[in-house]
Amino acid sequence: MSTTLDVEELHSTKSEKLLAFVLVAFLLIGGVWSYQEIDDRVRSSIELGAPTAAEAAALERRDQARQRLFGATQRQARTRREVEFRREEFRAAVDADRPAGALERRYRAAQEAFAKAQVEQREARRALAAARPAADVAGRSVGSRMEERRDRQELVTFLLRLALVLVSLLAGYVALARLRNRNSRYLPLGGAVLVFATILAFVLAGDYLTDYFNPLDSGLLLLSLMGVLATLAAFWALQRYLSQRLPLRRVRRGQCPFCAFPVRDGGRCEGCGRAVVAPCSRCGSPRRVGTAHCASCGRT
Repeated sequence: MSTTLDVEELHSTKSEKLLAFVLVAFLLIGGVWSYQEIDDRVRSSIELGAPTAAEAAALERRDQARQRLFGATQRQARTRREVEFRREEFRAAVDADRPAGALERRYRAAQEAFAKAQVEQREARRALAAARPAADVAGRSVGSRMEERRDRQELVTFLLRLALVLVSLLAGYVALARLRNRNSRYLPLGGAVLVFATILAFVLAGDYLTDYFNPLDSGLLLLSLMGVLATLAAFWALQRYLSQRLPLRRVRRGQCPFCAFPVRDGGRCEGCGRAVVAPCSRCGSPRRVGTAHCASCGRT
């Protein structure tokens, strides 16, 4: 046997609330995993792309020229130090009137090595200068292509994450509405789905909006404004909901739809004096104010 109750008269037990909370936790685990998995799947499906053979060859030539110049510069610095050392050694021997023939030959050899290192350094610089234009063009082309694909990755990831949030919100609202219309005891579970979708929406908003501004810059003022707006929106939604549900509930209980005073026989409320019976806008028959359907024509 089933008993039909108004949803507002249902009192969820602590066990039902606990299970709804547990459902939210597990939904969040799966939702966060899906949220991150979307990014991983998109990155694996839309690769940044490798340079073409010509671009890779141009970049390789530039890298080799840079390595050659680096090595030549190191050798030029080393041979310069060798020249300075051999020169001082040779001069010291000459000033001391010691035999300096071997020292002179070492000094001349160091000078020749230094000259060769200078020539090699100049050639390496010319090779790098020759390889740089084509490499710069290839680098800009590869960078532009990678940036384009990176933008595509981010766009596809955002759209899929947005779709996940919207589907979750829609599923939450639909489940909550259907369970409410059916006066179901499973209503807390529908609310859990909606809470999960709302949290996921905040995750999405925080993930992408913080790329454009830092919410901590405005400090407590921003937090206060957001709290005020959220509270006002919730209060407005609650008042709208109550204005639609309260009159029907009061009529079911035999109360005035305006002030909830018990209604007796008569066309006006004894509590507020307002009319509780009015002609139907469709058929003109007397109709209790606040009822969902007319007793004569059945219209809303």
